[in-house]
Amino acid sequence: MSGATKAVEERILFPAKMEEAAPASDGEQWRRPGGCNPVKKPGPVSMDHVLLALRETKEEREVRIRSLFNFFDAAGVGHLDYVQIEAGLSALCIPAEYKYARDLLKVCDANRDGRVDYQEFRRYLDDKELELYRIFQAIDVEHNGCILPEELWDALIKAGIEIDDEELVRFVEHVDKDNNGIITFEEWRDFLLLYPHEATIENIYQYWEKVCLVDIGEQAVIPEGISKHVNASKYLIAGGLAGAASRTVTAPLDRLKVVLQVRTTQARIMPAIKDIWRDGRFLGFFRGNGLNVMKVAPESAIKFYTFEMLKDFIVTAKGEEKSDIGASGRLIAGGLAGAVAQTAIYPLDLVKTRLQTYACEGGKVPNLATLTKDIWVHEGPRAFYKGLIPSLLGIIPYAGIDLSAYETLKDMSRTYILKDSEPGPLVQLGCGTISGALGATCVYPLQVIRTRMQAQHTNSSSAYNGMSDVFWKTLRNEGFSGFYKGIIPNLLKCSAH
Repeated sequence: MSGATKAVEERILFPAKMEEAAPASDGEQWRRPGGCNPVKKPGPVSMDHVLLALRETKEEREVRIRSLFNFFDAAGVGHLDYVQIEAGLSALCIPAEYKYARDLLKVCDANRDGRVDYQEFRRYLDDKELELYRIFQAIDVEHNGCILPEELWDALIKAGIEIDDEELVRFVEHVDKDNNGIITFEEWRDFLLLYPHEATIENIYQYWEKVCLVDIGEQAVIPEGISKHVNASKYLIAGGLAGAASRTVTAPLDRLKVVLQVRTTQARIMPAIKDIWRDGRFLGFFRGNGLNVMKVAPESAIKFYTFEMLKDFIVTAKGEEKSDIGASGRLIAGGLAGAVAQTAIYPLDLVKTRLQTYACEGGKVPNLATLTKDIWVHEGPRAFYKGLIPSLLGIIPYAGIDLSAYETLKDMSRTYILKDSEPGPLVQLGCGTISGALGATCVYPLQVIRTRMQAQHTNSSSAYNGMSDVFWKTLRNEGFSGFYKGIIPNLLKCSAH
């Protein structure tokens, strides 16, 4: 977080400086700026504990909460709605990726009337500060009134989160506003006060990871920071399940695309759909989907771990911190990781294509084991990697075009449509859909060449003699349009993903 952002937060969120607080009281001895502040008050956690930890009186706290409410209620209407909360979070320099404006409105709006009055806002802050103090006390095992880096590390490890020294330092530095190496409760509260979800150590870590390591990538470029996360395996499992579901939903489009890609004669969508229906009825549209789903988990895992190894290698070679890998470094590491993963699972992809393009006799689909064995016996093991080169050639260009187009579209929407405000989820979704479609269109000829190489039997009389042979025969016999057969179902599939 920049110094300017911190200054804004300190001025708006917490205007009453404790060292400037009015008249001395019995508790004046603990009113000192910064440092640890152990609270020696027996009994269950209450607002009195929070006030002592913050070195704040009830009156000062009331002034702070009212000031924050008035900041959001810039128009002075006496209540907050989504637009006001979103605008207030933007003014606090909180990026759109982790504003949680709608969630904040929902958790504050006790009577569900779509707006938040002062009492509802105050009730949220009461509950949130108590919640934050409880977890602060749980992490502060020495009960000295502040969280030491080693205490935070222990709490993360107990929660199952693997974190290295470098990442721990960045975590502490982000929350520690006075840069003294410890986290006071005031700093802890400042960081999490407007985080509307339950403050568990896992959620706090995820929130910090989003704040500090915002993902700018798509497709082959893997989000920064995921490898250290408690739920790396859960991330892979969830991603695998989501990938399997999306591939199953779009399986008819994938089958139609492949059928059109391999046709060297005129290829039209409706006749192709009729042919698929005639060969296998409804299930014919899902032929090969089982193999497509099987690829998801191993491909994701290989790409994920290869990316981390390559990222370490790149930052070591450049002599920089891991956090400074940059967009180009991530593009290269993500592209190479995608290439490794693609190579590893490529035989499954080839068998899937053969299955999808197999000419059935009487509607009988070949057995997978038999089909695989036939390829091995009649064409040899090298046949499982036919078309690999054009497949690999498209990975980095696709990611590069997708990334650059996505960022350009976001900037254009911010400048010309949103008038300098941050694009919301729908705008980002639109930008991602357009950039993905553009990237897919640019590298689509390579997909056609790959699919045609995969589908042709090596020992057939009409077999292609490599990638260049496919290119020249397609260009000579079908023209440039031949390289875009099946593009419509492919774009629909990209949009659905």
